[in-house]
Amino acid sequence: MPQFPVGSGARPYPAIVERGVLGRLAEFVPAQAAKVFVLTTRDVWDLHGAAVAGSLNGAEVLFFPGGEDNKRLSVVEQLAEQMVRAGGDRKSVLVAFGGGIVTDLGGFLASAFLRGIPVLQVPTTLLAQVDAALGGKTGVNLQSGKNLFGAFHDPLAVLIDPAVVATLPPREYRAGLYEVIKHGIIRSPELFALMRDRRDAVLAHDPAAVDFMVADSVRIKADVVTEDPFEGGLRRILNYGHTVGHALEAETRYVRFLHGEAVAFGMRAATHLGRLTGRISEALCLEIVAVIDSYGALPPLDGIEPTALFARLINDKKTLRGKVHFVLPTGIGSTEIVSGLDEAVVMEAIRAAY
Repeated sequence: MPQFPVGSGARPYPAIVERGVLGRLAEFVPAQAAKVFVLTTRDVWDLHGAAVAGSLNGAEVLFFPGGEDNKRLSVVEQLAEQMVRAGGDRKSVLVAFGGGIVTDLGGFLASAFLRGIPVLQVPTTLLAQVDAALGGKTGVNLQSGKNLFGAFHDPLAVLIDPAVVATLPPREYRAGLYEVIKHGIIRSPELFALMRDRRDAVLAHDPAAVDFMVADSVRIKADVVTEDPFEGGLRRILNYGHTVGHALEAETRYVRFLHGEAVAFGMRAATHLGRLTGRISEALCLEIVAVIDSYGALPPLDGIEPTALFARLINDKKTLRGKVHFVLPTGIGSTEIVSGLDEAVVMEAIRAAY
């Protein structure tokens, strides 16, 4: 049972990777909890709800309709009203049980309900397991962009069962694999090698391959978040691919691309930008792009102009003092954060990613 401590402050929390951990959720709920709420979607509940209900007997289930278009403040308000009507108080605990949208929105709901109640993060998609549920970043979308309204709210624990990803639709699974590739590029040559050399095993849900890629991704994010809990420095390397990826999501109103797919496109752009600025060789650029592309074609980019994506970059939450920051690879396992790049070079990189 790999277990990784996250945070070094007054209340570090564990990220546990264990097959069957859904049956142990009650062990992580504080004894003084007056009421337990489970925020989930109906499809996740239909697949895995029995294990959670068996562990959290008597929990109140809140159903989120799902989708990036419902990741909004209005939905948070509706869910909070349900919690009030069900008797929620400051001793309540919320369990965010679902994919990255649920863990983001659920964490934010917990951070704001009665000025803050504890949350347990129980991610069920690969993308949420290796990224979204870890680190305490929560939030919802605004019309202007993704995750622009939120808070840092650390969970009691992050409980990850790698077995549940076998129930994901193939497209959802692949979307998470792009985030795994990201972790390999920024921090782990061994993980990158797995994704390059054992593609068939990864796509076939081979338990050894899945457990390694989930555990190593969790280890990487736990280490980075512990060193930089509020994204002041090192943690920004986790945004490799996200700058252009978020622009693509916003330009398509969050309905054409899954988050991981948008990040894959953003990684292609950032990798080409690394090549164009002399940080990596053309050969390494092509190798990285080939590994990304080997996990499946992205949705078509018809009707999306590179100039529109560039314009979106200015409104991204990672823009600081009016400058767009990019995480660029300098090798497998290393990156550099840069800003103030020439607009023409950025445009060339975005076009090269198409």
